[in-house]
Amino acid sequence: MSERLPTPVPVAAPNLRTVLRQQQRTATLVSLITALLLMVLIGLILAVILMAVAPTEQPSLVAYSGVSEKPKKITKPKVQTNVKRKPAAPSMAAAKMIVANAQAPTSIPVPEIVVEDISLDIGVGDDFGAGWGNGDGFGGGGGSTFFGQSSNAERVVYVIDFSSSMKRDNRHKLMRAELTESLSKMQNGLQLGMIFFAGPAWVAGDKVKGGVITTPKGKTYKYKTTGGHAKWIHDGPKRQIPWWTINDKEVGRITKIVKTAPLNSGTVWHLPLNLALDMNPAPQMIYFMTDGLASGSAKWAEEIGKRAKKMGVTINCVALMQPKAEKDLKTMAGMTGGQVTMVDANGKRKHLK
Repeated sequence: MSERLPTPVPVAAPNLRTVLRQQQRTATLVSLITALLLMVLIGLILAVILMAVAPTEQPSLVAYSGVSEKPKKITKPKVQTNVKRKPAAPSMAAAKMIVANAQAPTSIPVPEIVVEDISLDIGVGDDFGAGWGNGDGFGGGGGSTFFGQSSNAERVVYVIDFSSSMKRDNRHKLMRAELTESLSKMQNGLQLGMIFFAGPAWVAGDKVKGGVITTPKGKTYKYKTTGGHAKWIHDGPKRQIPWWTINDKEVGRITKIVKTAPLNSGTVWHLPLNLALDMNPAPQMIYFMTDGLASGSAKWAEEIGKRAKKMGVTINCVALMQPKAEKDLKTMAGMTGGQVTMVDANGKRKHLK
């Protein structure tokens, strides 16, 4: 009979979770031991560095004080200071005195200083212009003036009526005299533009013959009329108005032009005012003077007023012996924050609000 072999006993396989936990514990222990060893190593390195650096000894300072002597009492003679002084006037700065405590056997008298009282009256009258400026209206304290109006603007354009109607009642003489005075009061450095107009519009100093404008350099610009004195239009490119920097030489040159420039026919407002607004850079103030009321002036005043307001340009207006122009000028000036002045045949001015 053959022998029966023993049946093998099955061995249970290790649990995977148990093996994983053992590996994690082993890894944790290894990490802790490694960290501790690194900390010990770093500590040893720092200790070696500290031992290698030799401490520097701070030198001690020894101060010796000598034997102090007792201060001697100094007898000071009395100084007579009861000299009376007359007080200064309120408008003058107070006089400053420095008094030295010096030993002197005699008293030092302080001299009296007599200051005359200065009047504080500087000529200010009951009206706005009675003390400053030209005597009426708004005064003349700005960088530019015209018929009692004034402005501190740095860029100013004068748009002046040189139409043939200015011959009546010697209006042109009054205008030329006022413009000459305004030029004489201008501050140096002011940027000035000056436009004359009738039917066409031109720069002061240009030559005008009918509708043809010729500049000092010989360049020409043309205008034409579509019927009547108030229907002039550009006939070609527009004239670019230049800026002039005011100084004594320029004032003399422009004054000569103002006194001798001839008059022309027609009365058109919007052409010269639009040329002024086209200037580069734009003006800050425009002085506009006319002696005429043309058909279409109400429309021009509205259009120019809107454009100037949008650009931030102020327009001051002067009606020279033409009361009918008051309404349209007030429209244009009112829209831009400007002023209106009416001038009668005697040259008397009335400033409108």
